[in-house]
Amino acid sequence: MFKKLATTTALAAAFAVGIFVFNHTAKADDLTIAVAGPMTGQYASFGEQLKRGSEMAVKDINAAGGVLGKQLKLVIGDDACDPKQAVQVANDFVTKGVVFVAGHFCSGSSIPASDKYIEEGILQITPASTNEKFTDGPAAKGQNTVMRTCGRDDWQGVFDGSWLAKTYGGKNVAILDDKSPYGQGLANNTQMNMEKAGLKTALRDTYNAGDKDFSALINKMKQAKIDAVFVGGYHPDVALMMRQSAEQGFKAAFVSGDAMNTKEFWSISGPAGEGLRFSDAASAKNLDSAKAVVAEFAKDNYDPEGYTLTTYAAIQAFAAAAKGTGGTDGAKMADWLRANGAQTVIGELHWDAKGDLTKSTYAWYLWHDGNYEQEQPTN
Repeated sequence: MFKKLATTTALAAAFAVGIFVFNHTAKADDLTIAVAGPMTGQYASFGEQLKRGSEMAVKDINAAGGVLGKQLKLVIGDDACDPKQAVQVANDFVTKGVVFVAGHFCSGSSIPASDKYIEEGILQITPASTNEKFTDGPAAKGQNTVMRTCGRDDWQGVFDGSWLAKTYGGKNVAILDDKSPYGQGLANNTQMNMEKAGLKTALRDTYNAGDKDFSALINKMKQAKIDAVFVGGYHPDVALMMRQSAEQGFKAAFVSGDAMNTKEFWSISGPAGEGLRFSDAASAKNLDSAKAVVAEFAKDNYDPEGYTLTTYAAIQAFAAAAKGTGGTDGAKMADWLRANGAQTVIGELHWDAKGDLTKSTYAWYLWHDGNYEQEQPTN
């Protein structure tokens, strides 16, 4: 009875701090790495993408002999996209001897957590956090252990803003954001680039993430005779806003960013989500470098959407850097990646001095009948 109680208590403690250990039993010669994101809460579908990508990468790398002659042990941290919980997860990773972190997902979690990783010299590569402050801040201080396998809000804002100006020239466009580092950053950059391209914003407003009633905001957009709405925010809010817009007869086109790349969007929006356009990195699923891994996921009936492959790529980059430097020193691995780049499932990646990708190509995706597909460019 005592042993059973002790086991139950230990499991409860693990769930309380949001840290879970997967794969085989830990051994002294393992290398412990981690992935962190919203494994629970309203953004858990994105946490699932990070989890799936990291688990598959660890499985494949271990099958090929591991890293530095050791097997990888994966620890998964749940920050629920909450900054305070993200810092707690980071502290727990340190106590577990983590030598690399793929994460976090939300910029609002990656940025505060990065302080701890920087302090401990742990390489952190986010597959999803796009706020420019994530890399700009540490770079200004001469710190090099934060990197990405995704783009930045200011890059995406150029793509989004110029398209809005070209497509809706002479019409009324509203720009909204949810006040989060991600949502606000993307909305601000999109607005700036739209106005640089000659289209003045007709309405600029905000809402609170998790709001359940958007009636007042929808009425305001009706009165302003808005033709198109760009929303910087996450899929649950945008889906609900579109559903309520349809119910209230507001027929403006909705446009958003990369946080719409989860099939959970349609489960909230229903048919009201038809036609939502969102920007994201061009899909890597059809690249030669990704075909084998995509086929592996297909065997499990899983579509590696969103940030699944960028997470896989982050762990590949770590493995290459550890091999290249002969160790797991964060600063040395970061320098090696900047100097050499890495072959990954999403192609050959190279990084600049800040830790940002030197190249990121964006594309439009359209929601139709419960699924989204990349729009093919036209000449």
